[in-house]
Amino acid sequence: MITIIQRVTEASVTVNGNVIGQIKQGILALVAVEKMDTIPIAERLLERILNYRIFADTNDKMNLSLRDIKGGLLLVPQFTLAANTDKGNRPSFASAAPPEFGRKMFSYLQKYTIQNFESVQFGQFGADMKVTLINDGPVTFTLKV
Repeated sequence: MITIIQRVTEASVTVNGNVIGQIKQGILALVAVEKMDTIPIAERLLERILNYRIFADTNDKMNLSLRDIKGGLLLVPQFTLAANTDKGNRPSFASAAPPEFGRKMFSYLQKYTIQNFESVQFGQFGADMKVTLINDGPVTFTLKV
């Protein structure tokens, strides 16, 4: 799984003009499922997202995690992160999971997150989503598990 995490002051995702997920301070995580991903990989990814120290402590150092600040998490599926852009002018999605498998893995990640973290919202797999955010910093990292 590949994930882009962004420290945000707020973020939301809209489908067909309706806000389906919205958070205040926290992390917006764009998630791509790859062909070789497994349930343990999804679980490890969530632990990394929740425990990655990207929030400032009292000394203005990145020492606090999402759990530490009790922030919100917005998980949004985004298969294009799995694209290979090494050559040519068109991305290759050869490593991306097929839609059915991607949906299954993202669904598992949703359920697992709900069991392990209180303040979570989600985008919709396969939907045309509009994502709005205010990136705090900006602070953005790529996590690959």
